[in-house]
Amino acid sequence: MVSMDEPAALSLSDGEFETAVGVALDLIPDELARLMSNVAVLIEPEPSPDDPELLGLYEGIPLTERDGWYDAGSLPDRITIYQGPLQRYCRDREELLDEIAVTVVHEVAHHFGVDDTRLHELGWG
Repeated sequence: MVSMDEPAALSLSDGEFETAVGVALDLIPDELARLMSNVAVLIEPEPSPDDPELLGLYEGIPLTERDGWYDAGSLPDRITIYQGPLQRYCRDREELLDEIAVTVVHEVAHHFGVDDTRLHELGWG
């Protein structure tokens, strides 16, 4: 039960959330978007119970670590954006849309080999 002191969780429909993730992907400069290779972007309602506040997750081999054998049948890397934690984390629609964009860019940066320390230095933490 939500108390009067806590705002209710912000909610977008699944379609609105998917559109927001698409808009965030469109923020990636074309030159970088063209370099993205073998990566799928997914939306899930919730992360693992082990990390319930996780907003996004990159799973794969960053471009900077791939070798010549990578393209020989490798499964796609995965970027997963978690709808529930993002909606609970934000106070209003504008903040939610901004946080979706930050999360998408953050996870895409991992695909390019940028680590969390550097992302925080750049303001995308």
